[in-house]
Amino acid sequence: MLCGFKNAYDCIKAFSETDFTEDLKKMDIPVLLLHGEKDQIVPIVASAEVGIKLLKKGTLKVYPGGAHALPNTEIDKVNQDLLDFLKA
Repeated sequence: MLCGFKNAYDCIKAFSETDFTEDLKKMDIPVLLLHGEKDQIVPIVASAEVGIKLLKKGTLKVYPGGAHALPNTEIDKVNQDLLDFLKA
């Protein structure tokens, strides 16, 4: 909420128009994807559900009813899930 309009536009344009498919296929390290089930900004079907299939060592954690910006709305759960992932 503190960025300028141009910065926000450029960010959205870049992530919505960039295909990271080949990058994800090449990753061979453990990757944790956290995604809200009800994210209307970046729908789970078009992002996390596709990405997890491309990652060799991916783990997908879906937050039931979760929206966008999980680190802001699900602070304690996100922090615990990150700690658990790093400990594994």
